[in-house]
Amino acid sequence: MSTSTAGGTVTSPEGAAGADEGPGPAGAGAPPGAPARFVRGLRRVAGRAYWTTPRLVRGLTALSLAALIGLGATATAVLGGARDGTDTIGHRAAPQAVRAADLYFALSDMDAQAANLLLVGSDQDYAALRKQTLDTYEQRRNQADDDLQQAAQAAADDPAGQHAVQLVLGRLGSYEALVARAQLLEEQAAAPAGQPAPAALDAYRQASDLLRSQLLPAADQVTAANEATVDRVYAQQRDALGAGWWWLFVVGLLALVVLFGLQRALAVRYRRVLNPALAAVTVLTGVVLAVGLNLVARTDDHLVTAKHDAYDSVIALSRARAVAYDMNADESRYLIDPGRAAVWEQAYLDQSQAIVRLDGATLATYGSRLQDAVDRHRADRSVVPFGGFLGSELHNITFPGEQDAAERVLSAFQEYQAIDGRMRDLRAEGKLKDAITLNTGLAKGQSNYQFGQLSTAMDDTVAVNQKAMDGALAATDADLDASTAALGGAVLAAALVLIALGVRPRLREYR
Repeated sequence: MSTSTAGGTVTSPEGAAGADEGPGPAGAGAPPGAPARFVRGLRRVAGRAYWTTPRLVRGLTALSLAALIGLGATATAVLGGARDGTDTIGHRAAPQAVRAADLYFALSDMDAQAANLLLVGSDQDYAALRKQTLDTYEQRRNQADDDLQQAAQAAADDPAGQHAVQLVLGRLGSYEALVARAQLLEEQAAAPAGQPAPAALDAYRQASDLLRSQLLPAADQVTAANEATVDRVYAQQRDALGAGWWWLFVVGLLALVVLFGLQRALAVRYRRVLNPALAAVTVLTGVVLAVGLNLVARTDDHLVTAKHDAYDSVIALSRARAVAYDMNADESRYLIDPGRAAVWEQAYLDQSQAIVRLDGATLATYGSRLQDAVDRHRADRSVVPFGGFLGSELHNITFPGEQDAAERVLSAFQEYQAIDGRMRDLRAEGKLKDAITLNTGLAKGQSNYQFGQLSTAMDDTVAVNQKAMDGALAATDADLDASTAALGGAVLAAALVLIALGVRPRLREYR
């Protein structure tokens, strides 16, 4: 309430209180306190009057700097993750899986040589072969020791892998002791070829059972664990690269849009056609975006080459070679241990099926089924009517020279199977020594010669894929090395400086 006086109008306390509350319904609807100030601030910032030229330029400059920093951070995260993933696959898990397969091979061939020692006995016709067999056994034993040491180091962070490696380490000594005992008993008995002393055969059986029931499964477990790591990291990395490409594209595009907005604001508000510094930043950003997207795409291509095209073939062939040596040992076991002939025949068939799987084939029909499958494949190389490790490889032909190398593996395997059939026929006819000579002979047409051809063909095919894998990994390492990171950081720093240099003179005009 107010009253008029000679000096003016006097407001009563009641009236003053009412004025503070605001005018009628409008005052009653306004949000109280901090929310009200926030809403008023938003309205003020949204109004055109607020965005004076200096404020607009500063705001767009801040957005440009943030966008460029975001682009750099996104590129670092995507490419850094790709580098780490490639390092895990190419430099740790994949080599460890191949090394574990090599351990399986060394153990298998140790047992094959131990069986051969019993097979040739004290027969002087095989004296040279006996010495060669002993030398090969020692070579494989040293190889197994080296593989175990490296596997132990590689499994430091893998409890399951550590357990498997420790099992092999703990049991390998027992296996070697049993083989040594079998050799000693065989020498003392001076047994003829193919007829080991019962005590020697019993010691070898214990050794072979230990190998097959514990050592080889443990080595295979180490291989499988590393294969699983490769597959898991590969799937994760490909997903990350696919998503990372789009993140980089979106953030880079946003940076370009903001830079164009800043350039346009300067052109309109200051009536200048072009800001050279900002133009340079825009070009640099476009180049960085294009290079970054290309690096992500190249890394993905290299990853597919290294893992899918090359590593998958390397590990399949490495495991095929390891199984083949166990298969070769099954022939000698079959000859020296007629009491378990059926067991060793089935084991031989199982190993053959692991290399070239022909569903439903038996030992009696495997050779003819293999011939039919090979004939179909040779009529059309794109047709691979069998599975197994070799089937996987022939389905994954990628590199120059790989097809011919893999075909040599198939041919050598087929011929080896044919010789095995003749060896079993000789044994069935009672021609034991002829069967032993065919099985252990190194002349063309004999089993060990042909097995050497098979092993060499496998090694040649592995070499083709290993070279491609190494090349893809080296290309990724070169693309994502420290110099790339340093260059990217330098370009980002230069872009930030150029923005400051381009904007600062315009803002100084308002001081």
